[in-house]
Amino acid sequence: MKLSEFDYFLPEELIAQEPAESRDKSRLLVLHRATGEIEHRQFADCIEYFNPGDVLVLNNTRVIPARLIGVKEGTGARIEVVLLKRIALNTWETLVKPGKKVRPGTRITFGESMLTAEAISSTEAGGRVLYFSYDGVFEDILDRLGQMPLPPYIRKELSDRERYQTVYAKTPGSAAAPTAGLHFTPDLLERIRSSGIKTEELLLHVGLGTFRPVKTENILEHKMHAEYYEISPATAAAVNKAKREGGRVISVGTTASRTLETVGGENGMVCPGDGWTDIFIYPGYRFKIVDVLITNFHLPKSTLLMLVSAFAGREKVLEAYRQAVFHRYRFFSFGDAMLIV
Repeated sequence: MKLSEFDYFLPEELIAQEPAESRDKSRLLVLHRATGEIEHRQFADCIEYFNPGDVLVLNNTRVIPARLIGVKEGTGARIEVVLLKRIALNTWETLVKPGKKVRPGTRITFGESMLTAEAISSTEAGGRVLYFSYDGVFEDILDRLGQMPLPPYIRKELSDRERYQTVYAKTPGSAAAPTAGLHFTPDLLERIRSSGIKTEELLLHVGLGTFRPVKTENILEHKMHAEYYEISPATAAAVNKAKREGGRVISVGTTASRTLETVGGENGMVCPGDGWTDIFIYPGYRFKIVDVLITNFHLPKSTLLMLVSAFAGREKVLEAYRQAVFHRYRFFSFGDAMLIV
């Protein structure tokens, strides 16, 4: 399967640079995967496609201000660091720019030496493992010095950090938001629950798997980066109950989908637990758990577009994207949404 099969044309002006004024007033493209029928709605209308007995599964990860700007000791060169994954108490896997200036032993200072880091090693994916030294509480220092790690295609400053968090974000640890969830409001979630649809939460900390592009033309040669997940006994029980009783599992985003499919068995049931997942979902994959998918519009040639194509069919998805471009939908992290039923 070729990388070029997941390409599409996107005018640059359709890349959303800021969130919609109201979260649930973004647009919603509804794709019926059985027929290919497409509808154009508003996100708040998603409730019309849910049924009593369904369960809506949300990823409650919280984005940390993971982008740090520092200087290289000895030269004063500007170094940008994005925290990806905590390996040990003070040790993180990171993305570093420019990487060629940061070799093992390099020291970087942040915020007038409020925080310092030493490069320990390089990673297979081209990142750096850094050991941090500081006085006080790391999270407090990060909150003072760090910036939200917005994707590089967003060039506008974010005036309100909370707009890059879901309203149900709880557990800090992500280097990017699970963006499908950005469209929900507390009021919409309450309306969903009042309609007989359960909402349940799991956790997947979004890391390098989101940032790392596919560089091989044969997509089967691409290796996903592992990301940490947790699914509680209560969430697993609610998902299994819905599956047994004819309800549907509605996954909010590709991160929730990857977690559910990681813990799902061939019997269509999920097991609670935690661990690391590097599951790579592309066309040909048979979904065991997810019945309905809410997602944003993803970058060309990305693993996220491949997952959506696996769920709904590549041709149907690419046609939906063509329609979204024609109707001037807003794309990517702060863009509009798709509901695939």
